[in-house]
Amino acid sequence: MRDYSDELEADLLEFFGIDLLDLWRGELSLRRLHVLISSLLSRQGSGALVRAVDESAMWSHESYLLARISDALEASNYLFIQANSTEEDFGVDPPQPVWRPGAEVVEPEPEKPAMASPAELSEWFGAMNAL
Repeated sequence: MRDYSDELEADLLEFFGIDLLDLWRGELSLRRLHVLISSLLSRQGSGALVRAVDESAMWSHESYLLARISDALEASNYLFIQANSTEEDFGVDPPQPVWRPGAEVVEPEPEKPAMASPAELSEWFGAMNAL
């Protein structure tokens, strides 16, 4: 209650028409408050309290499905373009997935420089000795 008191108060008023101050006025018991909070937490993404406790609850199941469909279409289009293009005219970057609430944003690692093979190193050192 301490961490999400504003969200709890807003949801109690919105969904049940109950003022949180009724607890201190003696008109709301702790047991009833517990039952109401449990009810609020079981509502999938439909209240300020749920969204504050779990950021991923901001989206419904349908929203997650739409994001997956969007990602699949982007990947399909990318693969189609890649399969029907030559290396010279292929300039499309791979698609990035749609951001989802609660998901960490992962920055791509910079590409590491390619290492020379042992044969290339011996060839280079052989050319250096010839000078």
